This record gives sequence, structure tokens and C-alpha cells, in this order.
Amino acid sequence: MKPRPSTFSIVARDPEQNAVGVAVQSKFVSVGSVVPFVSADTGAIATQSFANVAYGPDGLDLLRAGHTAAEVVELLTEDDEDAPSRQVGVVERDGSGGEDTVAAFTGKDCFDVAGDIQGDHYTVQGNILENEATLESMAEAFETADGGLPERLIAALHAGNDAGGDKRGEQSAAMYIAKPDGGYDGGNDRWVDVRVDDHEHPIDELERVFKHYDITLLEREAPDETVSLSGETAESVLETLAELGLYDGTPSSEFGDEAVDALESFRGMNNFENHSLVVLEDAIARGWDDVADVTDGEERLVEAIWQGLTRLDRK
Repeated sequence: MKPRPSTFSIVARDPEQNAVGVAVQSKFVSVGSVVPFVSADTGAIATQSFANVAYGPDGLDLLRAGHTAAEVVELLTEDDEDAPSRQVGVVERDGSGGEDTVAAFTGKDCFDVAGDIQGDHYTVQGNILENEATLESMAEAFETADGGLPERLIAALHAGNDAGGDKRGEQSAAMYIAKPDGGYDGGNDRWVDVRVDDHEHPIDELERVFKHYDITLLEREAPDETVSLSGETAESVLETLAELGLYDGTPSSEFGDEAVDALESFRGMNNFENHSLVVLEDAIARGWDDVADVTDGEERLVEAIWQGLTRLDRK
């Protein structure tokens, strides 16, 4: 018998960002290679439990042909003899009148606790869960979390896991979001695509990896004003850059030309050229104190930049 991953996922759309995506966690290796299917021109699908991966491309084709999410679920499952063991969630990019449609299916033979919940622009679904609160907490977190679609999807995963999560534990997680021309250099719709294939705490690791991805690949609106590093913050940042071997001077409260050169080296080392030095300095200045509990110097710089950039809308 093929293994059935214990899985919980969320499929959602952000009308303001014109994006659709899937986030998922499972006690199953490389869940990102099985569950999420997303296309900016149609919608997003999660196929799980005794997953039928054909539901992904076939379902997207059905959405592309004009079927609603509910019709897609019906068409995918009606001739599938193993449908009672399947689970699928579908969110249409938008339907007639510019509104998306949402639907899900949980087969009667899915292992308990199994179920799904739908709300505005999203559906959550899970199987082999510790409790029903897992799905309820995911739905509430997505509806109330701050930030854009990536932050809200990750918040939903954290909430589900904290409420009980997979009965069999944790192993892998993934987040896949599409938007028109959202991919690298505008060449495709792959706006966010991050995966953790095998980890003790995959959702935490997914969030860490996403922050690097966000700074490196996702663009932000330009700030109306910026602040410079100075005082104790500048000295602390320079101490960190010195520990990384990027700054040879004596750390002080002045962030001068040599300090800017060190920040330039850090930017190049981490492929953060998506943001100007002025914007990076501003982000560090704004975010440094918020991540004082991060002990690793390089990771604290990355976290500070991400925190400082969150005030700017993504393009």
C-alpha cells in the first residue's frame, strides 16, 4: 500500500496582490513535490491524503476551461475509484464578476481526524490530524494575520501546528505562490517557491528560508524616506560586520564610507542587490532592535533587513 502522508494545507487567493498559492506541512518527505499546484492564470490546488497528483494539472486545466472550483472538485472525483481516500482543495483565481470560487473534498475513507473548512478566498484541509482545532486555528489565523499572502499562509501553518497538527509529527513543508510575471526577472509566474524537504521543525525552517527568498527575489515599493545607521545601533552592526570579516575598522557610532563598503560586501555575499544600499541600511536601522534575541550575527542582519522591509509594500 502506498504511504498516506498526514498533511494539513491551505489554498488561498489574495485579490489585492493578484496572487494565488498553497502552503502545506506533512509527516512525509518532500511534501512540496506532491501537494501544491498553482498557476497565475487559473488558481491553486492542493491534492493530499492518498494523493492523486493528476488532480493538479487536470484541475488547473478545468479551471482554465471555465469551470468553478466546485465543478472542478466534482469532475476530478466522480470517476476516481479511489476518491473516498482522496482530499483536495481548490481556489479559482477569479470567476465571473471578478470573484474567486472555493471548494474542497474530503473522502469518507480519509484517516481521522480529517476535514476541510472554507472562507473568503481560502480553503484549509487536513488528514490524520491531532484534532479538529488544527483546521479551525488555521482558518482563524489566515483571516486575522497581518502582512501579505506569504505571511498569512505561514501564519496559518504555524497556527495549525500549534493547535495540534499532524498526529504523526512533522517532516516537510512548502509554500508555492503564483502571480502574473511574478517569477525571476518577470520570466514566469513563480512568485514564491520555497520548500523544506526534511527537517525537525519544517515550518520554522520554511519561514527562515522564505525571509532570505523575500529579500533576494521579491521587490518592494521605494520608501518615502530613509534613516541612517548611527549611535549604538551602528556600533553593534559594525561589530557584527567585523565578526563576519567584512569590516576592518574599529566599530563606532559613525557609519562612514568604510562601513558602507562593508555593507556592500554583505549585500553582494548574500545576493541582496534587489535593494539599494540606502534601503538596506534603512531596513537594518529600523529592524535591528526587533531581532536582538537572534544570536548568530549573519542571521541577525538578515532578520533585521526583513523586519525593516516589512513596512514597504511588495510590488
